[in-house]
Amino acid sequence: MTTLHARPDPVTLDRDRTALIVVDMQNAFATQGGMFDLAGHDISGAVEVVALHKRLLPVVRNAGVQVIYLQMSFKPDLSDAGGPDSPAFHKELALRLMRERPELAGTLLIDGSWDAQIIDGIQPQDGDIVIRKSRYNGFTGTELDAILKARGIRHLLFSGIATNICVESTARNAFFNEFWPILIEDAMNHAGPEFTRQATLWNFENVLGWVTDSASVFDLFGAR
Repeated sequence: MTTLHARPDPVTLDRDRTALIVVDMQNAFATQGGMFDLAGHDISGAVEVVALHKRLLPVVRNAGVQVIYLQMSFKPDLSDAGGPDSPAFHKELALRLMRERPELAGTLLIDGSWDAQIIDGIQPQDGDIVIRKSRYNGFTGTELDAILKARGIRHLLFSGIATNICVESTARNAFFNEFWPILIEDAMNHAGPEFTRQATLWNFENVLGWVTDSASVFDLFGAR
């Protein structure tokens, strides 16, 4: 058992029962020419987050912590995207952009597309788990809950994009499913105004879990 510095209180965890959940570190959300960039979102903050993952992932793997990637995508025929009676049809950015801009049809977050791929340099390695999802929440319609429980995992470190959308959605569900969600605040990038990031961090520090940073994770695993 080791202790991780976090807010509001340190968290004692067993690395054999801990996983790093890497949320949607894909071209769509962090790379020039990807979906967020095409939609006009500021992705400048993603540069440092990608660079940090290049340091963080090897350290976590070497510590024996399970790495689980969540990867957002849709089938080419959009059969898993939801029709007009689904709220996702109306609110999910890729689906909206592909309807509004015909030249983008079939290119955003589609299985096998560049947009949906994990960013170069931080791709999954042997021993990592990749879970495809078609909703913001990584637990919705996936085997994530079963995989975590089968491995006896209780503590979940979260990184990725976007802090206030897919990270928050998945980490909230983790809390409700009796896991311990811990956000690594500098290993995430948000979408929208700065207050959205602050709101997510406040929620997890005060109500839904814990907040830490990469320096504390490196200290935990002796990799400063």
